[in-house]
Amino acid sequence: MYDQIRQDLVEAMKSGDKFKLGVIRMIKAALMNEEVALERKREDGLTDDEVITVIKREVKKRNTSIEEYTKYNKMDVVEDLKKEVEIMSVYLPPEMSDEDLHKAIDEIIEEVKPESIKDMGRIMKEVTSKYGSSVDMSKVSKIVKEKLS
Repeated sequence: MYDQIRQDLVEAMKSGDKFKLGVIRMIKAALMNEEVALERKREDGLTDDEVITVIKREVKKRNTSIEEYTKYNKMDVVEDLKKEVEIMSVYLPPEMSDEDLHKAIDEIIEEVKPESIKDMGRIMKEVTSKYGSSVDMSKVSKIVKEKLS
């Protein structure tokens, strides 16, 4: 995946798409910062899961910013942030549909047999281990809370 980002960076340079180039450079900078934080050497690089985690983090930051800028009616900034999220989302795996997510959580609840909301952590851990990066954990958290309440 890291190689794909590098290739897309070169393509954006060649095509002259300055906006896309800027977004891909931001992604690359975030990935390099993650390598430093994890004390990785350039040769070792990041795994695809780590790259996805970093990109999801960047998308989440932008979605939070979109909410804030919308409150203050800064629609030009909101549009730019939405474009950034759209470009970054290309590198993310497709997310599970809400219907499938509910089914998956129901199955895990059947397996774990929680006694109270205190068992939420066990359910969240199971969802993460089984479905990893294909689910939005904030959605999972809301659904699990509803089902356990």
